[in-house]
Amino acid sequence: MKAPKVTKVTTHVLHEMKLRGEKISMLTAYDFSMAKIVDSTGIDVILVGDSASNVMAGHTTTLPITLNEMIYHASSVTRGVERALVVVDLPFGSYQGDSLKALESAIRIMKESSADAVKLEGGSEIIESIVRILSAGIPVMGHLGLTPQSINKFGTYKVRATDSEEAEKLVSDAKLLADTGCFALVLEKIPAKLAEKVAKAVKIPVIGIGAGSKVDGQVLVLHDMLGITQEFSPRFLRRYHNLNDEIKIAVQDYIRDVKNVDFPNDKEQY
Repeated sequence: MKAPKVTKVTTHVLHEMKLRGEKISMLTAYDFSMAKIVDSTGIDVILVGDSASNVMAGHTTTLPITLNEMIYHASSVTRGVERALVVVDLPFGSYQGDSLKALESAIRIMKESSADAVKLEGGSEIIESIVRILSAGIPVMGHLGLTPQSINKFGTYKVRATDSEEAEKLVSDAKLLADTGCFALVLEKIPAKLAEKVAKAVKIPVIGIGAGSKVDGQVLVLHDMLGITQEFSPRFLRRYHNLNDEIKIAVQDYIRDVKNVDFPNDKEQY
């Protein structure tokens, strides 16, 4: 089946991509300039991730970032995007345990940032929040496996669902999220064979990060894959560039030119 030309990616477009076996590409972005560049490449989905807590604010976990901060980042991103579907993470504390608060949080994101959808971490334990958000017509992307907002519960970022009990719950939760109405699902850091099983078991697109190649798409943190961040090196991360070194070299060249009075030169003055 030939892929149609798409001017704006929607949840329906992602569903059609899964049906014809076309892989879905997804990256994070947190600001206007980077979002504009990434969108111009033809990326399918841009995730305004709560990973902004780490790569933009310098926190060690995703927990500190607030709803207001997520809305700020999301608003910056949507102003730079024309084609990609923009999905925004609901931050820690904005949806767990209170479905009405979850709905209010999701509505604020949609109204104040003009995003296309929201993403929540968890399965059966947050299903009331997902149902409430869906009832308002807001598209929801699920997230199972390693859920960084629960790092204090797990105490480690190791691979999840390696034992049969957790694996069975993950499959059950994936089916529940799909049946409830989530339009897609992220699986993070789980065994590749389990991820493949989930992708075959549900009709919605399954996007992996550290979940092997047999799912419907992949997502990475932009700053990680561009080599801007260097501290984070899990097995699933492929660095496509080393901007950390390139930026340092450019800044050092600038410093040298300023100190040697080589910048600005005659052509760079008025």
